Amino acid sequence: MKKRIHILEDDKDIGYIIEFLLKDEGYELQLSSTFKEMKSKLKDSIPDLFILDVMLPDGNGIEICHDLKNDPFTKHIPVIVMSANVRSKQMSEAATPDDYISKPFDLDDIENTIKKLLDKKKAA
Repeated sequence: MKKRIHILEDDKDIGYIIEFLLKDEGYELQLSSTFKEMKSKLKDSIPDLFILDVMLPDGNGIEICHDLKNDPFTKHIPVIVMSANVRSKQMSEAATPDDYISKPFDLDDIENTIKKLLDKKKAA
């Protein structure tokens, strides 16, 4: 069964690059460009992993991560936070993401991080 990844990224180009990479690796993807859109899509299905941008038009990925990690329905799902702002990594630590990716990012790093988190989840 394909693993589903939800990507919350408002930059269409970055979203497209990640989508292209992950579809090629056999993942099923859901993409949202706003928090409102993500909430709507989560009503239909819960992913196996979240990738959240920090700077969003209607929210903050760090706060969304915190909410996901404190919700009984989503707290077990790995969350990767990504940002171009170097201070975001320190700020995100309180939200307890499973990993952090700096922009610009290396495609191999994203792929390896996702595999590591999904393998860890499967072993748990």
